[in-house]
Amino acid sequence: MLFRRRKPAGLHERVRTYFWPRRSFWRSAKYFVKRTLRLNATPHAVAAGVAAGVFASFTPFIGFHFIVAAALAWVLAGNLLASALGTAIGNPLTFPFIWSATYELGRFILEGRHPGDHPRIDLFAALKHLEFSQIWAPLIKPMTVGCLPLGLLFALVFYLATRWATIAFREQRQKRLAAKAKRRAGMLDQAAAR
Repeated sequence: MLFRRRKPAGLHERVRTYFWPRRSFWRSAKYFVKRTLRLNATPHAVAAGVAAGVFASFTPFIGFHFIVAAALAWVLAGNLLASALGTAIGNPLTFPFIWSATYELGRFILEGRHPGDHPRIDLFAALKHLEFSQIWAPLIKPMTVGCLPLGLLFALVFYLATRWATIAFREQRQKRLAAKAKRRAGMLDQAAAR
């Protein structure tokens, strides 16, 4: 392989890089944005795919975000790769905020103005015995209900921002290519005049 490391990264280095990129989070975010804007699809398809990925990131069904995003992108005529890139909104830094917001909003919607104390959940015991019924009502159900309005709101915001950014990026690219072609034609005319 052309760009392989001389010394392969160990487990500690791979885990550290997963949670804290070597360059920076800003550079990684810029990469995802540029990768999304350069997709070969219509602005609607790119924006719908990203919106589907963002909505899927708000659901509490960890491990199924790519599947949910792909299904939503297919229904909305969105780009599947854009939906996968849109799920990057849900990451170890944002999940605590997303989960707490969806949980609190879901409890507010289901139980009213003052939902009272939070129920005690022995998550380890429920998962150890694979008793899904013990965590459905107190945890998963409120998060599922709360993810609908929050996910739709953020998906709409990301749809509009991505559609606008894709159109603007393509217009700028067309202008750059036209200016480059004009310069090249001018150079050819000068060479022919000599």
